[in-house]
Amino acid sequence: MASNLYVGNMAFTTTEDTLRQVFSQYGTVTKVSVVMDRETGRPRGFAFVEMSDGGDAAIQAMNGALLDGRTLTVNEAKPREGGGGRY
Repeated sequence: MASNLYVGNMAFTTTEDTLRQVFSQYGTVTKVSVVMDRETGRPRGFAFVEMSDGGDAAIQAMNGALLDGRTLTVNEAKPREGGGGRY
């Protein structure tokens, strides 16, 4: 079953390649998206990792794990509700 994971509290230096490498230990990673700030172009400190399998194992292993000097928060991503931002 496919999973979309939220990865928070990331170091600003953590890359999509790093996340793909780490999460692929637990299953098949299909997509990684590090969220960037629109104004500055710098990472915002969180990402989304889509996995075709192994999502639950990745959450168990990576939630609270240390990566690039930061303790990660990893859980199942919740669908976006409403707009937010600009009108």
